Amino acid sequence: MGEKDLRSKGHSPLFFFLVPSEHSTETAVMNGGGAPEHTGELEPRQDGDAGDDSNEQEVIVIQDTGFNVKIQAPGTEPFDLQVSPQEMVQEIHQVLMDREDTCHRTCFSLQLDGNVLDNFAELKSIEGLQEGSQLKVVEEPYTVREARIHVRHIRDLLKSLDPSDAYNGVDCNSLSFLSIFTEGDLGDSGRRKKKGSELEQIDCTPPEHILPGSKERPLMPLQPPNNDWKPMQCLKVLTMSGWNPPPGNRKMHGDLMYLYMVTVEERHISVTASSRGFYLNQSTTYTFNPKPANPSFLSHSLVELLSQISPAFKKNFSALQKKRVQRHPFERIATPFQVYSWTAPQVDHAMDCVRAEDAYTSRLGYEEHIPGQTRDWNEELQTTRELARKNLPERLLRERAIFKVHSDFAAAATRGAMAVIDGNVMAINPGEETRMQMFIWNNIFFSLGFDVRDHYRELGGDAAAHAAPTNDLNGVRAYGAVDVEGLYTLGTVVVDYRGYRVTAQSIIPGILEREQEQSVIYGSIDFGKTVVSHSKYLELLDKTSRPLKVQRHDVLNEKDEAVQLCSSVECKGIIGNDGRHYILDLLRTFPPDLNFLPVEGEELPPETQKQGFPRLHRHRLACLRQELIEAFVEHRWGTINRQDAPQVDQTNGVESPSTTTATEDSLEPVVNGVSEPEGTQNGQVEGPLGGKEADETIPGLAQAKELAESLVAEDGSDPKSREVVLNACKAVGSISNTSFDIRFNPDLFSPGVRFPEESTDDIQKQKQLLKDAAAFVVSCQVPSLRIGICELITRCAKHFFKTYLQGVELSALSAAVSHFLNCFLSSFPDAVAHLPPDELVSRRKNRKRRNRVPGGGDNTAWASLTPSELWKSIAAEAQSYYHFTLQCEGVDQVVEKHGLQKITLLREISIKTGIQILIKEYNFDSRHKPAFTEEDILNIFPVVKHVNPKASDAFHFFQSGQAKVQQGFLKEGCELINEALNLFNNVYGAMHVEICACLRLLARLNYIMGDHQEALSNQQKAVLMSERALGIEHPNTIQEYMHLALYCFANGQLSTALKLLYRARYLMLMVCGEDHPEMALLDSNIGLVLHGVMEYELSLRFLENALTINTKYHGSRSLKVALSNHLVARVYESKAEFRSALQHEKEGYTIYKNQVGEAHEKTKESSEYLKYLTQQAVALQRTMNEIYKNGSNASITPLKFTAPSMASVLEQLNIINGIIFIPLSQKDLETLKAEVQRRQQLQESGKFEEQTADGLLELDDKIPID
Repeated sequence: MGEKDLRSKGHSPLFFFLVPSEHSTETAVMNGGGAPEHTGELEPRQDGDAGDDSNEQEVIVIQDTGFNVKIQAPGTEPFDLQVSPQEMVQEIHQVLMDREDTCHRTCFSLQLDGNVLDNFAELKSIEGLQEGSQLKVVEEPYTVREARIHVRHIRDLLKSLDPSDAYNGVDCNSLSFLSIFTEGDLGDSGRRKKKGSELEQIDCTPPEHILPGSKERPLMPLQPPNNDWKPMQCLKVLTMSGWNPPPGNRKMHGDLMYLYMVTVEERHISVTASSRGFYLNQSTTYTFNPKPANPSFLSHSLVELLSQISPAFKKNFSALQKKRVQRHPFERIATPFQVYSWTAPQVDHAMDCVRAEDAYTSRLGYEEHIPGQTRDWNEELQTTRELARKNLPERLLRERAIFKVHSDFAAAATRGAMAVIDGNVMAINPGEETRMQMFIWNNIFFSLGFDVRDHYRELGGDAAAHAAPTNDLNGVRAYGAVDVEGLYTLGTVVVDYRGYRVTAQSIIPGILEREQEQSVIYGSIDFGKTVVSHSKYLELLDKTSRPLKVQRHDVLNEKDEAVQLCSSVECKGIIGNDGRHYILDLLRTFPPDLNFLPVEGEELPPETQKQGFPRLHRHRLACLRQELIEAFVEHRWGTINRQDAPQVDQTNGVESPSTTTATEDSLEPVVNGVSEPEGTQNGQVEGPLGGKEADETIPGLAQAKELAESLVAEDGSDPKSREVVLNACKAVGSISNTSFDIRFNPDLFSPGVRFPEESTDDIQKQKQLLKDAAAFVVSCQVPSLRIGICELITRCAKHFFKTYLQGVELSALSAAVSHFLNCFLSSFPDAVAHLPPDELVSRRKNRKRRNRVPGGGDNTAWASLTPSELWKSIAAEAQSYYHFTLQCEGVDQVVEKHGLQKITLLREISIKTGIQILIKEYNFDSRHKPAFTEEDILNIFPVVKHVNPKASDAFHFFQSGQAKVQQGFLKEGCELINEALNLFNNVYGAMHVEICACLRLLARLNYIMGDHQEALSNQQKAVLMSERALGIEHPNTIQEYMHLALYCFANGQLSTALKLLYRARYLMLMVCGEDHPEMALLDSNIGLVLHGVMEYELSLRFLENALTINTKYHGSRSLKVALSNHLVARVYESKAEFRSALQHEKEGYTIYKNQVGEAHEKTKESSEYLKYLTQQAVALQRTMNEIYKNGSNASITPLKFTAPSMASVLEQLNIINGIIFIPLSQKDLETLKAEVQRRQQLQESGKFEEQTADGLLELDDKIPID
């Protein structure tokens, strides 16, 4: 891990790509890392016949031909730097600005043999640049822009260990605490090289509050103190001088700007930034004298200047940079989207010129972009979509551009939405009442989530207006993922802040100059009363209808004419002044959920009615999620397979009942003997694997697709097969008679939408399909979900909090939030709000000027809220929104009755509403004083929802790697996952949640293949990335800590392993409490490690707790319980308490015997262990009898009390964590692979029907989906 990791393109030691094996000789071998500038295509060839698909694709490995150059910088010794031909010169600049000895330089050029290199040139395009070339760093003259960049960079270096930006949620900084528990880096360079001898010096005692059964839930350990953050003060003040900007005559002397500083030695100095560098001038606070001081200490960098005049600066700056570069790069790289912390310590507010400038200059364009000009977000978002995507390099470039613009847009939209709600942006319709106001800031359009002009009256008013933006965002996400060329959606971000919902959208060119009625050429602006259509839109939307499962249908317009649509009526088509076809208002992309939409005269299936559906919801926009529709379609396909087993063969589509083989060929995806070309169907370009491998990784989907895409051959096919296909298609509700293709009509049951009479039969079928989907949700999906009471309560509280905050003016915000939290969580019965002393004055002023902040009304109504009133409201909300009866009058009753924790409720409500509180111990249970004061509320952050653009090729590689691993091909899987990592780095930069999933799987593979050190390094990166990109106590982060602990243990770092497990248990207690099924796995891990270090009493506490939890959640006959009993028995054996050991092992043996039979190896192992324990017990009894009989003269055979070996502990750790090693010789491995391949080929040719068992390795790594 080093400077290369900080470069934007990600490290790329190897580049793999796939080609079918028979073409391998034709492949042009190319150099290069994972950069997108390859020439040639890295695609599977698709020019064989239909049978080609089944060939094993092979991986070609190409070494990255990196080379070394020498860097000569002023004042330092020349040093070597490894570079890659695909890098840009600019990336060497970045590395030099990060290196300890050159970090203070920002304004320089790189020269080769006296020629200045172009910043944006690739190294491979520079003539004469080769292994060993010397690049000279040459100082360049400053401009105002360069001087500002320099000051900003020096500020960042001075603040590089200061966590305040992370606490304040600024510039994509976020927290990480891993290094405190690992005491630095775990890699080769780390301080953790001791092995073996470590056993004697371990302090294994866990903190009291994490022991099983402890009721104490402290908050302070969430952010353990980090000694690196203790400020090393280099400067007291660095700020812009009040004498800026320089007057005309001084500009002509080269003055660019003036700075004011106070050194640690209390020396007040005034500095001129000039084109030649920085020097001391003779100005003071009140007199302007720009002449150079004597001596002036002219220096090209501020660091050099300050090092000459302040010994403390010189010493501390050098120490600070040493510490900075020792930190893991993942602790300091910016995250792609801002992560906010719900707790923070009280930090002294320091003077910060850069933050001050950011706050008070209109930071719209920000100087890295075109100066003096705001960004045209719409143009950027759409242009990136239009980039070429024919081959892998082009797609990487395109996806990287799309991702970068999206993350920039999300950040700008968030800043703008906060400015709107804080009242800092002028409305474009200032005369209207505040709820109806709209805003434009930085080329982004903002609207509030209220029902303006009764637009949503028939759909639920304000409730519908609040739900519509998230539905719309889901529609934007879905159409964006289908990615049809020529169809455009708006950049969309939904921000919840201070109780308001704000939708931020990019602006269609020309939309503001026209009336909406003139602009809309497709869809409806009045929910279906008037409807128009357009042939180009039908053509474009038709390409999305299959992947999105949208049924093309006719509706009647106001003249009773049939109008054809390929989306819901609300979806509007507008051609912008740029000629692009935009669609917007995608809130009904997915069909309605009939469980929450009672319709007169329509009955739902009986299984749904039994559950009390349909129920009236507060708005009529409840719709089925996309994942749910996919699950329903898959379920339908499975149902047909099960019902028509004799007729439907799982691999080859449909068979005739009379013959078993005659018609197999008729349903292959072959039309007249020619295979359908893969690649551009639905406007989607396939990834590097084509559709085949990607589909194999999603169970059932491959078969569903095969049938869906198969067409009955036209000439001479068996009429019986046609009939079977026809019946099967009818049974599943497919829209086609020849293929499996389910689609939904999104306009069903929409008020105001009418359908032509001739389509009545179709509409009835479509309604039935929708009712079946509603029943599927209730009977199949909901039972598999566990929504906790805690989640339900905090969601109800959030709904209340939203309207509560809207009536609060800015000066009373902290008082109102603390009062709400007291009413919600404090046992103190008489929570009284403290109104700020100037309340009345400010209210009087307010009446005079028009209240520009949305809301208004009685600004002190919030103060009258009482705990009982709040809990009544929460109970009423639970009943009306979730139909759940919460029979509790206050927080203490709820906590008692449902076994909840106040700290968890606090965390959940804070995260859901954006509250940041002071990190300290809160006494929730005091009946004498409230838990919170207004000083405890530090900040309120926005809660942001946006689209997450995906790296499609990387994702395909990742999925194929997973599939390979599950088939037992570890090495090939590892290579594919490594390549996925390179491609993810290429698109997302170095930090992203999907890279985190990739690193986790890679670490697991390294571990299984015996490379423990590499596993440790990759898992360390995964933990850091999860902390930074998801949050320090996110459930994924807790799991990453557990995996890292296992690899530390395997590397002999026992105390580190325990610290990591204790941290994981603390976080788990904080997030969900002890009563959770995952806690059993965590406690088994802790118990095993403690057993390994001979802490038997402690070990038993954790293992017995795991046994209790497993029994509760998995039942007393579960195999997990059998394993838990065995682990407990082992510890009792080590303690020589054989009776207890026998008792637990017998329990385990009985479960194994009943569940897997006596012949199973697990049952046999247990039986052997029982015999061994019995022998030990008998031997111990004999010895005891001997002692009783003969006293001190007894001749005793020494008993073997062996401490468990590390190998046996590790073996058990692997078993409980689902890692199974298969001890096979090389020959066995080859045989196994050949067998797997043979089975695959048989399956593909349709002769092998039985389902093969799940993969040899259970790897549960999935990339998170929004």
